[in-house]
Amino acid sequence: MLGNLSVEIAAVLFGAAALVVAIVGTRMAGLADRIADRTGLGEAVVGGVLLGMTTSISGTVVSFTAAMEGMASLAFANAVGGIAAQTAFLAVGDLTFRRANLEHAAAELANVFQAVLLVLMLAVPLLAFTGPEISFLGLHPVSYALPVIYALGVRATAKVREMPMWRPVRTPDTRQDTAEEDEETARMGSARLYGGFALSAAILAAAGFVLARTGATLSDALGLSETIVGALMTAVATSLPELVTTLAAIRRGALDLAVGGIIGGNAFDVLFLTLADAGYRGGSIYHAVGPADLFWLVVGIAMTAVLLLGLVLRERQGPARIGFESALVLAIYAGAIAVQATRG
Repeated sequence: MLGNLSVEIAAVLFGAAALVVAIVGTRMAGLADRIADRTGLGEAVVGGVLLGMTTSISGTVVSFTAAMEGMASLAFANAVGGIAAQTAFLAVGDLTFRRANLEHAAAELANVFQAVLLVLMLAVPLLAFTGPEISFLGLHPVSYALPVIYALGVRATAKVREMPMWRPVRTPDTRQDTAEEDEETARMGSARLYGGFALSAAILAAAGFVLARTGATLSDALGLSETIVGALMTAVATSLPELVTTLAAIRRGALDLAVGGIIGGNAFDVLFLTLADAGYRGGSIYHAVGPADLFWLVVGIAMTAVLLLGLVLRERQGPARIGFESALVLAIYAGAIAVQATRG
């Protein structure tokens, strides 16, 4: 589907899908904020689980489809490359929030916990790559472990929010997440609220799929490798919903939702590897990829670790009126792109 398009048509569809993402993603962030208020779960939990999962649907389709077609590098790089891109998007969001460093203002323990969970989940595939090539019922044991780790992590995240063992120091720049509904949310029925979110998620998934497929067509025309296509084309294209929803959440003042949506979405993106391993018929997908693909996995770990440092240190102002972590995250991502460009 959408695989035999001309470059011109692919470019038009790519732009149209990006516009749809911009419009629907903005509305989706608002609905997620209202769901956080209605349920009392909090922006960090709703952003990390509900918003993170729904904005990642298109990326899931790309990785699974690529694996089914035997393109292991594309499937793997799409998953881990998206994590790097989305972390960089959070730094872009910090640039738009001029009051203070975003990681300072969004003081939520659930986000810190999810960042640690993400580092763990990114490290697990490295264990598979460096270990023996084994499988059980067609999957590497790591592929079974990742969903379990994620599920336990989501459950623990909710517990951390409900009964935190420590609380961040509040400052004048800290944005407090409250579960109070505004007048518009109070007038909105639950069916309309949840139905609108589900419809937005479906539209966003479809637009993301079009972005991914047309992006692949454009990259093929340029003669790029699977790793570049996965890490820098389809990963960035399918990550556009995260960028739009992050900026929209920041604009609404839902800072915990913005940070939680990126970190939680990244954790969910690691599960792409389980689906990719299930779809790949040439053995363990972890042993079918090369150093260039693992490079983006390590980049994701480094960027997440820097973000975690920023969430803990909570610097109010840094270079360009953003935190040191945002500046360093952007530098790491730009450096990774430069390294990938030299490899071809």
